[in-house]
Amino acid sequence: MSEMPDMNGLELHNFAIEEQVALSKLKAKAHHAFVTGAGGFLGKAICKRLLAAGIQVTGFARGDYPELSAMGVKMIKGDIADQTSVIEAMKGCDLVFHVASKAGVWGSKLSYFSPNVAGAAHIIQGCKQLGIANLVYTSTPSVTFAGEDEAGLDETAPYAETFLNYYGESKAVAEKMMIDANSEVLKTVSLRPHLIWGPEDPHLVPRVISRAKAGRLKLVGREDKLVDTIYVDNAAYAHILAAINLSEPDTKVAGKAYYLSNDEPITMADMLNKILACVDMPKVTQRVPASLAYGVGVILEAYYSLMNKQEEPVMTRFVARQLSTSHYFDISAAKTDFGYSAIVSIDQGMVKLREYLTEIE
Repeated sequence: MSEMPDMNGLELHNFAIEEQVALSKLKAKAHHAFVTGAGGFLGKAICKRLLAAGIQVTGFARGDYPELSAMGVKMIKGDIADQTSVIEAMKGCDLVFHVASKAGVWGSKLSYFSPNVAGAAHIIQGCKQLGIANLVYTSTPSVTFAGEDEAGLDETAPYAETFLNYYGESKAVAEKMMIDANSEVLKTVSLRPHLIWGPEDPHLVPRVISRAKAGRLKLVGREDKLVDTIYVDNAAYAHILAAINLSEPDTKVAGKAYYLSNDEPITMADMLNKILACVDMPKVTQRVPASLAYGVGVILEAYYSLMNKQEEPVMTRFVARQLSTSHYFDISAAKTDFGYSAIVSIDQGMVKLREYLTEIE
């Protein structure tokens, strides 16, 4: 592996052996990758790996990311909802990782459907127009979540009939589009990572810590339910593996969707407390009834809608259900079809998270 180039400090040997092998395989199949949402948590992790393999990377994002440019990513600033800008940026690429989306639990239908649905349509159109044959799409388990327990769910589960927010609904529509777009000339695969976390996480980890510091972190429901999570390196690794399989003549993944996780179901209480332990904070023990949390969510959503408030309520119906139901998945298909298994365990990831949080204090 020593012959692989040093991409501004990003060397192939910095990654796990399994990743080194996978990246070397991908290098033989792709020369120039297009990554939407390159400046995001997962997008950046994917970019790092592509660069280390010596694959040229064009990143597409709404903001400025000088760190990525310094790494060697050709960054293009643009709106995923602007078809002309998207297709122009994709020129010269032979592999696409469509990671970008508007996440969250609150907002108008348009604010989610414009980037998530129209954006997906623009990526598909760009691939077809430019002759790009392989497209890896980052979806979410929220496409099947209707507010009930999901215990050991696999990909045979149908999409939710009703959604508790526009994020899940928009991602379900986009995922269907991706699956329908799969053909002999454009191969697509949709990946559903659940609760991505790790160093540099801008979502779960800082929110847990800030709420705990403010005394607002509570467990929802009397019973601890199991949830799946995925360490960011594992999520990025899975995307690389799926891209490799997608480019094979006898691909098993084309036109399919896959759940992804660390394959270590854990109670929400244990997960939150492991995060808090990384900053030496006391465990969360206070609980609120699930019915109360849901009722508060209903009231706050009605009030925020009436007052046209844009900020996210402290509780919504979706959050109440998410925190009081189980969410763990059977990832046998990902293991069988493209050889995925976690390379970093939850406990190993927590060691890395503690090191990172200590460094930035």
